[in-house]
Amino acid sequence: MTKAIRIHAYGGPEVLQWEDVPTPEPGPGEALVRHQAIGLNYIDVYFRTGLYKAPAMPAVIGMEAAGVVERVGPDVTAVAPGDRVATAGAPIGAYSQQRVIAADRLVKLPPAISFQTAAAMMLQGMTAEYLIRRTYKVKAGDTILLHAAAGGVGLILSQWAKHLGATVIGVVSTDAKAELARAHGTEHAIVGAENLPAEVKRITGGAMVPVVYDSVGRDTFAASLDCLTPLGVMVSFGNSSGPVPPVDIAVLAAKGSLYLTRPTLATYTAKPADLQATAKALFDVVESGAVRITVNQTFPLAEAAAAHSALESRRTTGSTVLLP
Repeated sequence: MTKAIRIHAYGGPEVLQWEDVPTPEPGPGEALVRHQAIGLNYIDVYFRTGLYKAPAMPAVIGMEAAGVVERVGPDVTAVAPGDRVATAGAPIGAYSQQRVIAADRLVKLPPAISFQTAAAMMLQGMTAEYLIRRTYKVKAGDTILLHAAAGGVGLILSQWAKHLGATVIGVVSTDAKAELARAHGTEHAIVGAENLPAEVKRITGGAMVPVVYDSVGRDTFAASLDCLTPLGVMVSFGNSSGPVPPVDIAVLAAKGSLYLTRPTLATYTAKPADLQATAKALFDVVESGAVRITVNQTFPLAEAAAAHSALESRRTTGSTVLLP
């Protein structure tokens, strides 16, 4: 037997239960990984509450972890027992001491990257990679708007965008988070989203921004549209305040022929080659020192409920790691 956090019904943090589960065995094309560190992400809340549906109940949630390959099934050549590996993205199942996963969803960790760093950065860092390198290709001279700039994705994206030569306007909820964001690449930190378009207009001298990265959702969507230049790109990649209501697409025309996208890491890394390339780009900027990974909170995996409560109440900054 091994241990895992499972849910038997959707609900609040209290539905997260620390339970005995059978030790899984790898089948063809699969590997058994013993986790050393597990990442905490807001998408875990979505699966816990039922905003995103688990394939079956009871369910082990979690999208990101790092550990060591213990055994492999038939026809596996990409990894071997003893390899240090990480994974991020579907399928869920990371809140466990051990899990079986398709071997082609694993990436090998460079020696300089620890398990905790990997668990803190894979999902958030690869999300940052596709957002600024593919969804909208950030270039030197751009000024971009980023919500939740002191969160896990925010701290990584800000540093990476600055490394590319862009100026980051970051929206945060407190003065302390503004200070943290500024220490990680945000040039202009705005506390609260009230009067956001006016603030962006002031900062940009009326030019506004070519792209908005918004993981907050319902509470910020309308204001975000008003921060864009004509032909600007609205990137809605999260729902921490709730889902965005249905959108009248005529609004996009009225506000300047805007583009709207709702991207996911799953799509951008669906092909194994894309997964490996995305991870390599992340490893490169971290190993170069251009992006620093901040693990500001750790919790025992058995206390995942407390970690979720802290995340939802905005008491966390940077990345949070669960330790099995």
